[in-house]
Amino acid sequence: MAVRFAKIHETSTLTDFPDVDSAVTYTTGINFPGGPIEYLVVRGDITWDVDPAASDISNLLTAIRIIVNGEVLHDFRAGVVGNDDTSSGAYNYFLNSIGGRAYEVPGTTTREWYWGIPLGVQTETGVNRMEIIMEWAAAATNSDPTSGNLSFWTKTNDAMQTKTVVGSATSFTHAANSLEMVTVRIPQNVPGVVSAILVQNDSQADELGSQGIRINSISEFGMEAAFWRWLNGDLENGILFADGGASTAQQQIAIQTPGLMLLPVFGLAGGDVICAVDHSGASTTRTYTPVITSAIGAKEAPTVRQTQAAPASTAQAIVRKTEN
Repeated sequence: MAVRFAKIHETSTLTDFPDVDSAVTYTTGINFPGGPIEYLVVRGDITWDVDPAASDISNLLTAIRIIVNGEVLHDFRAGVVGNDDTSSGAYNYFLNSIGGRAYEVPGTTTREWYWGIPLGVQTETGVNRMEIIMEWAAAATNSDPTSGNLSFWTKTNDAMQTKTVVGSATSFTHAANSLEMVTVRIPQNVPGVVSAILVQNDSQADELGSQGIRINSISEFGMEAAFWRWLNGDLENGILFADGGASTAQQQIAIQTPGLMLLPVFGLAGGDVICAVDHSGASTTRTYTPVITSAIGAKEAPTVRQTQAAPASTAQAIVRKTEN
């Protein structure tokens, strides 16, 4: 068995980092060696002259798209971003909910963070190609980056068990005080099953009625927001995030991130997912992002072998949180 890390790219160009003046789009194409790629690891270690965000740095990430050898594997778009948000960032929450690893060293003007993004893709021996597009919202007032780097690593692991595809979101504009049917579109050219659906509102509020969200294939009745948060593990202080304003010594814990929740759906197969959504309050737009997993058989034969496997499965990580 073998777990290996390889740095495949790094940038220290200040204009690639979140900046106070405007939103930033960072795009790069990387040639990298093949093998069973369990994670893409994004490491940031950047200093600003003023604290760039009230909470973890993922509150500034508007979108990230990862394409490997022409295949879109990861297409995440945040419902809400903001440098003044004091809760967990959407991407931090999302990665930790699907078996990724998003952690940040608590800090203020210097931010060091690590995002382990599950891909689970078997790439060919030799040279492969990865395209990464990251969109950043504007940082806090007067916070210009002064130094640092953003690096990208691959983690190869021949014990990985699932390929993970984060599909394009379905958006739906809900009318106030309504019960509406939402069809979450599942890409038909992606093999596998739907392990979870990330639901994001366009504000930091759930805006759900007492019937919450019913997924027709999961329940005969609507399940309110707290019910889903019990099921997905959020209610057991399941959300960890760095909040430099509150503490530079430890992670903060929470039982919810308002307007944001992961719905575990236990491997739905057969096409689009139908939901009944009880909406309250003002008209709002939600996005529904599917997480699709499929079993794989990773193969690699290094000359010096590790003997302890590190099984990695996004599907099992999502279900495990429902049983803790």
